[in-house]
Amino acid sequence: MKFDIKEEGKFKYVEEGEGHVLLFLHGLFGALSNYQYQVEAFKDNYKVVIPILPIFELPLHRATLTGLTNYVKKFVAYKGYRDMTVIGNSLGGHITLMYTLEEPEKVKAIVLTGSSGLFEQSLGDTFPKRGDYQFIKERTEYTFYDPKSASKELVDEVFEIVNNRSKAIRVISTAKSAIRNNLAKKLGKITQPALLIWGADDRITPPFVGEQFKELLPNGELHIIEKCGHAPMMERPGEFNTLLAQFLEKVYQTS
Repeated sequence: MKFDIKEEGKFKYVEEGEGHVLLFLHGLFGALSNYQYQVEAFKDNYKVVIPILPIFELPLHRATLTGLTNYVKKFVAYKGYRDMTVIGNSLGGHITLMYTLEEPEKVKAIVLTGSSGLFEQSLGDTFPKRGDYQFIKERTEYTFYDPKSASKELVDEVFEIVNNRSKAIRVISTAKSAIRNNLAKKLGKITQPALLIWGADDRITPPFVGEQFKELLPNGELHIIEKCGHAPMMERPGEFNTLLAQFLEKVYQTS
């Protein structure tokens, strides 16, 4: 689908619908298209918001998990959002947790899917292997249960990132900061309802990571989707959306 991207000051974002805010945060190699199925499914009943995280635009010294969390804080303050459900995949899940710890009064509930924050398997010791398209294709396919889910468009996007020196440096900086920010000892402070949706075949943040999140989050509920990798919202959107809709009905007590 084609997104209507709003641009206000330093913020670029998608905002569709009206109602309670669903704030979607993408991962390190993510983009707006990661959540195209969720925009369509939820914009009639909720305000669906996807900020474009400035992973490649931040000054190098701020190309960190903290830098991105601060960006989300400024964006939410600018928009005046409250009573949000914050939804994050991979690095976006990590930012969701960091943001919730810092501004809990603005967060009604959280949803994590393939989230970092406890453990993650990197794209490999040889990443980024610049110039090798086949390598990037294989590593992108590794993200999914079904390699066909890694479209040529997606592979091309990742290839462009790792072959752009400025972007690649920021990817490495952000990824290293995420590894340093293990949240195991802080998750007990997050008391909001937490929906955890994991792919049974996630090789980046395997299912045991979802189990650990469930144990450490006081109000976490975990759902495992079979034949699914690191991005359930893309690879199994029907099942993902059903679980999310049921969760939101409980959170906002709608029917």
